Formats: sequence, C-alpha cells, structure tokens
Amino acid sequence: MSGTFSCDVLVVGAGIAGLMAARRLEAAGKTVVVVDREERVGGRIVTEHVAGGWVDTGAQFFTVRDAEFGQFVAEWLAEGLVFVWSTGWSDGSLLPPTNDAYPRYAAREGLTAVPRRLAQDLIIHKAVNIESVMPVAGEWIAVSDSGVAYQCQALILTPPAPLSLALLKAGQVELTATDGAALAAITYAPCITAVCHIDGAVNLPEPGVLQRPDHAISWIADNRRKGTSPDVCLVSLHVNPTYSRLWWLSPEEELVGALRRELRPFLATDATIKEISLHRWPYALPTTLYPHKTLRAVGLPPLAFAGDAFAGPRVEGAALSGLAAAQAILDAIG
Repeated sequence: MSGTFSCDVLVVGAGIAGLMAARRLEAAGKTVVVVDREERVGGRIVTEHVAGGWVDTGAQFFTVRDAEFGQFVAEWLAEGLVFVWSTGWSDGSLLPPTNDAYPRYAAREGLTAVPRRLAQDLIIHKAVNIESVMPVAGEWIAVSDSGVAYQCQALILTPPAPLSLALLKAGQVELTATDGAALAAITYAPCITAVCHIDGAVNLPEPGVLQRPDHAISWIADNRRKGTSPDVCLVSLHVNPTYSRLWWLSPEEELVGALRRELRPFLATDATIKEISLHRWPYALPTTLYPHKTLRAVGLPPLAFAGDAFAGPRVEGAALSGLAAAQAILDAIG
C-alpha cells in the first residue's frame, strides 16, 4: 500500500474502542478510515485455531453493566453471535462458583467474532504501522513506516497510552501539561498467557474455570467445557501481573516447564500435556485508569483518546470509550 489517503476521521487501532468509534462516526455520515498494525482486527481480543479447536488467547469473556453497551450485546445474542457462558467463577478453590448479577458472555468460535462483526462494512487498512502523527494547517497527518500518509480532519488514538504518546512525540506534538500528565499517569500490568493442548481429563469446577488472583496462575479455563473447543481439550492459563513481570524475560523452555508444574494438579493422573504455546501481552490490564470515557486534547485539531484504560477496563470499557471518543469528535467537527 502506498500513497496518501484522505478522510474526515482517522482511527488508529482496530480493537473494540476503535471499531465502535468508527461505526458511530460512519452512522453520523463521516468518512472514516481505521488503521491497525496487525493483519487482523480485535486488538487484545485474539482467537486462535489450535489442534481443531478455537481458543481465546487474550480476553476470555465480557460482561454488561451499562445499558448503552447492553443494546449492542442484545443484538449479538439475537444473532447467535455470543452466548452466556456463566454467571460466576469459582474463586481460589474447587468449590462451586459464586454467582452474581452479571452474565459472562463468550462466542462459540472465540471472541474475535465480535470485532469481526463490528468491522463489517468499515474501511480498515490492516498491517499499517503508524509511526507519527502531526497537526498541519488545522488538520492531522499520520505517516506509516512504509511512507503511507493519511490526511484527516480529526484523529482518534486507541492504542495503549504509552504508544499513543509515542506517536505524538514522533510528530513533535505538544499536549498541554494537564493532558500530557493525565495520559502519562495511565498504567498497565502485563500478562503471560498460555494455551495447553491436553490429552485426558481436566478437573475444574463449573463451568470449567478456576480464578485465583493471588496465585502465579490466576486463571485456568477448560475451553472444551466453555464450548469453543468441543472436540479437543485446550486449557487457557493466565499468569498474574506479579509473576508475569518476574517471568517476562524467562526463556520459553523455562516458562513452559513452570506452567506444566502449575497445571499438573488439575489434570487426571493419566492425562498428558501435549503442547503449550505462549503469548506475552505487555499492556494486558489497565491498573491506573483515566477517570473519564475519553480525553479530548486541548489546543490541537480535533483529537480524542480512547481504550480500555478510560473509565472502565476490559471489553465493555473499551466499547464505551470508543463511543464517547466518537461523540467528542462529532461535537468538534459537526
């Protein structure tokens, strides 16, 4: 891809926040281009096909607490896109789960089905790595590492805050002291995740999940019982933030060995671990959030920031942040 593209609004990042923002802007009659450095949409929602089954290697589920997001989820339920997986997990033991008021939603072929649905009919340029953004004559120019340029009236940045700040720094863009400090204050915890192909039985409480925030392995889920891998046993593991930091630079062989030892007590005596694949997410969990759903930059051409670190983490927070960012841009450009 080469050349210069023009649009009303450029959205950087094809995760949930970026896709929700783009859909709202298009519904308002704006021309929108979404760019993402990956060959896929979804951001930290990633589904892989492993040994004949589907497994989520990023986000595992989502909940609904806000009526606006609930309207979208109601449509996805009606379409059969998502289903209710559970209303609670067993927390720290093999006892039955404690239910609460919030269903956990999943998708039969993995959560990537949701961003794929949102991406329908949008203009999305994949495998485009934006290196810098800069204001020029009251608009924005974004330039990729391959020299592709995007000229737009308004800009929405949805990458994790440190990456968005890096794009502005590369373009020598100065935020106000207040805006810069607010974005710099956002922090994230890393997460190492693993997919384990098991031959044999897995011993986990209903609905096939054990959540243990204070343990090295904070999340263990049987995707066969989840319903995304009915024909093969694939177990998802998440390492908690403390151990993810400690193990981040560990050699893969050493880390796989540690995960094997942690998983072994939850397997039948005759079960075998056939394979373990690893994934490292440096910005997995927002730990210090910006208190509002979006930040509209002051003193610059229309620019809004969005993502799961804006007022509410995880999938729902990202969705609501994207919608809020779109509205902030619409308020600015009419």
